[in-house]
Amino acid sequence: MNEKQLNRYRVISNVIEGNLKPCDAAESLGLSERQIYRLKKGVEEEGVSFLIHKNTNRKPYHAFDDDFKQNIVKLKKSDKYKDANFKHFQELLLENEGISISYNALYNLLTSNGVVSPKKRRKSKKHYRRKRKARKGMLIQIDATPFEWFGNTDKFSLHGAIDDASGEIVGLYMTKNECLHGYLEITRTN
Repeated sequence: MNEKQLNRYRVISNVIEGNLKPCDAAESLGLSERQIYRLKKGVEEEGVSFLIHKNTNRKPYHAFDDDFKQNIVKLKKSDKYKDANFKHFQELLLENEGISISYNALYNLLTSNGVVSPKKRRKSKKHYRRKRKARKGMLIQIDATPFEWFGNTDKFSLHGAIDDASGEIVGLYMTKNECLHGYLEITRTN
């Protein structure tokens, strides 16, 4: 009998003896009065065993037995399957061993036994920053950005050109949308 069940028995015993009202018992246990009457009747007819849940100390029907679990962990640690990630291992178990197990059950089983899934990932390519050009005028970068420049709902595109070496703005031109005309006007200003 756990602490919760023992507390219920004490409260229901007090109700049976008349030391506690059913409404007070309901409040202390967080149950309805109807439940208190049901528990009282059950204890009077069957005794303390009525308060003990029938599944207490029983293994769930769908639980895996320990031999099955250890077999899967042993298979995963073997040379045959050690390089397979969990999803691939699940598929291999079904194909080669005839063992059907859900991914979540397999994941929980393996991680609880300290098995880590090998995640083969490519090393990320390091992106080096490009050095600025040595002299002014060697590279002009141009781009346009649509934005509500004038505070209303209409968007206009500001075309801009910047010198790479000096960071100096060499041209700006605004049009209704990003277009070739805007870019050509920037190059004309230089």
